[in-house]
Amino acid sequence: TFSQHILCEEIWIVMSNEMDYLDDVINVSETPTNPPTIVDKIEKEHEFDAEAALILNAILIGCVLLSYYIKVNRIYYLPESAAAMMVGVVIGGLARLFVDDDGLQLFSFSPEIFFFVLLPPIIFEAGYSLEKKHFFDNLGAITLYAVFGTMISTFTVGYLCILGAKKGFITSIDADNPMEPLLFGALISAVDPVATLSIMGSPELQCDRLLYSLVFGESVLNDAVAIVLFKTFRKYYSPDMPDMTESDIPRALLSFLSVSIFSIVVGVGLGLISSFIYKHSNISQFPKFETALLFLFCYLCYATAEAIELSGIMALFFNGVVLSHYNSYNLSKTAHVTSDHIFATLAVVMETIVFLYMGMGVFTGKFNNWDLRFTICAFIFCLIGRFANIFPLSWFANLCRKRNIITKEMQFVLWFVGLRGAIAFALSENMPGPNKDIYATATLSICMFTTIFCGGFTERILSTFNMKQPDQPSGPSSFGGDEFGENYLYDNLVMASPIVENVTKTVYKGTKGMWTKMDDKYLKPLFGGADESTSINDDDEDDGNDSIGGYELSDVENRN
Repeated sequence: TFSQHILCEEIWIVMSNEMDYLDDVINVSETPTNPPTIVDKIEKEHEFDAEAALILNAILIGCVLLSYYIKVNRIYYLPESAAAMMVGVVIGGLARLFVDDDGLQLFSFSPEIFFFVLLPPIIFEAGYSLEKKHFFDNLGAITLYAVFGTMISTFTVGYLCILGAKKGFITSIDADNPMEPLLFGALISAVDPVATLSIMGSPELQCDRLLYSLVFGESVLNDAVAIVLFKTFRKYYSPDMPDMTESDIPRALLSFLSVSIFSIVVGVGLGLISSFIYKHSNISQFPKFETALLFLFCYLCYATAEAIELSGIMALFFNGVVLSHYNSYNLSKTAHVTSDHIFATLAVVMETIVFLYMGMGVFTGKFNNWDLRFTICAFIFCLIGRFANIFPLSWFANLCRKRNIITKEMQFVLWFVGLRGAIAFALSENMPGPNKDIYATATLSICMFTTIFCGGFTERILSTFNMKQPDQPSGPSSFGGDEFGENYLYDNLVMASPIVENVTKTVYKGTKGMWTKMDDKYLKPLFGGADESTSINDDDEDDGNDSIGGYELSDVENRN
């Protein structure tokens, strides 16, 4: 009918309008839900990276200016490293509040970036700028502290942790798997006294040079030894039970010794290769290439040692020593000055970044567990392990000394300034097992306390124990003469007989003469170097009475 026809037309019109409305709604809703294109993602990532670079550079500039302020005003109770760490804590807290989880990656400590980007310039600069005479004069004591002392500290801390767990006093670690506490003992024995050295190295403090030499030498070698021990123990780690048996202990010690020796061989070998290239080429005509090649050889040495499962730190340190001894004489004057300042600048920047990120790790570390009781116990165990390291080994080292004895006051300072730093924290991030967070948070807490507290009290400790040099020019009377030396000497527990002294003197003179002759006649013509009379480095200080070590064999020659 006509009415039905009209009704159908009206229904059709309404349905058409509804379909058009739905089409408009669908078109409008589809427009904003289009997935972002690759270009949009790239732009967003680029914008985030630019903001991150801006923030990081602004923070670093602030830290450098803060370090300048501390130096100028001689604020010894706040070392530069402690200041950078405290700034990092503030930045990390703000990042936790205002940055999402994806953005927190920027403010998180990365062990791999630390070991392969930040650490090599610091270690190379330590070896390249080393005062070789002072280091090798005290090599015996330094080796005792760095090698045997680190092993003593490792097993002391490890077995005290095991004992505490078995007695039920510490409940957050595995009492049935001794490899976990031993791994922790190895990593927490890595002494990193950057904060202390920044104070002790200040010229206005005039810190005792023997003390400074011992602290510096132990710090650069101790880190390498601790890392080698950590990697050795990790090979025998199993989450259920340790894979190490009593028969494996000699094998583990042999592995430790072989890694240490071959690491030194790699560092020395690549240093000689680099020196040979510089010596027998005209690259000195192009200072830019000289400096660039030196920088690349630095990373090549570290990467080579790590690639063949050796110690990159130990290899790189001795690589820097060899390059300083031979290759520094092959460089042009421009490259020589430039390389010294570039590596020193890089070391400062890298150290600032390291301590900054350690501070950030307090809030950005994403740790799930933290045991205050274990942290306090671990700190006490570290003090005990350090005590068992320093005092007995110092007594043993003094048996070979007749002058410049490591006094009781000096031993206390050595015990006090055993700070834990970035290497210990980085190793804790690589800690295996279900209790990783417990060990990592304890390590970070100990690192922050020792850096801020012990580093801040170092100047007061030096003054209290009279470990500052008197205001007098350096010379024979400063470090080896009667006036200064008599005030610090006390009788040895074991006195060497004249026969022993004469034999020792003969052996020492023969060994030193043979090495000097071989170095001058064969090595320096091949790899570079200069006679002692024309040395531009610290070798020209080679005066028997100026030895701050007066150590072992050289002491016998000086007395005669």
